[in-house]
Amino acid sequence: MPLKNSMKKSIILFFITSLGFAQGGLFGKDPIINLENFDKQKVHWGYYLGFNNLDFKFDYLAPTEDISVQTTVGFNVGLVGNLRLLEYVDLRFEPGLAITQRNLTFPGFDDKVQSLREAKSTYIYFPLLLKFSSKRTGNIRPYLLGGVSTAVNLGSNSKAPDDNFNGRFRMNQWTNFYEVGFGIDLYLEYFKFSPSIRGVFSMNDELIRDNSPDSPWTGNIGAMKTRGIFVNFTFH
Repeated sequence: MPLKNSMKKSIILFFITSLGFAQGGLFGKDPIINLENFDKQKVHWGYYLGFNNLDFKFDYLAPTEDISVQTTVGFNVGLVGNLRLLEYVDLRFEPGLAITQRNLTFPGFDDKVQSLREAKSTYIYFPLLLKFSSKRTGNIRPYLLGGVSTAVNLGSNSKAPDDNFNGRFRMNQWTNFYEVGFGIDLYLEYFKFSPSIRGVFSMNDELIRDNSPDSPWTGNIGAMKTRGIFVNFTFH
């Protein structure tokens, strides 16, 4: 539920921001065409700022009460390299940094300290995406995105010998994702502004089990995978 609510808020913010930047002639009857030859470049560069909201999806070995995940709003920053493949298709590489935190509450504990675990993650993030653009209309060009990414989690605790019995939650250091999304290119007078929103979904189990197979924290977990949204504001 928290992720669904966050997605709704993120989509609303995405459209409000896009509409705000689209004022000043972009939607006019006869807008001045900005950066008319920008997309004819074979290669161009940019950077992005944004935010994320990441959750965990758990699969269990036996029926049980769900692990509660409290999500927080994280921060994204990175670079964009864009290679024009065809008139409406581009290949994009967007290395960056994504910082987030998820607070997990495990069922079956009377002690709040024992039930609560903080999963603080700092991902160095390497997405490779295909961008499918529509035909440009004035100074606006919607597009779809899809691709795969890999990330190293600097806060994974993967090499720590201690586990949840010592208050330490551990995750695998490397994670692979697939992602899909959409965005809008807005051609302003001096630069192109591209807000986008995308869903990210882990393809592999990220959990490192406790040393004891009967652990009340990890013993019944079949898989733990990240899912969530990224909202980025890209400047070219």
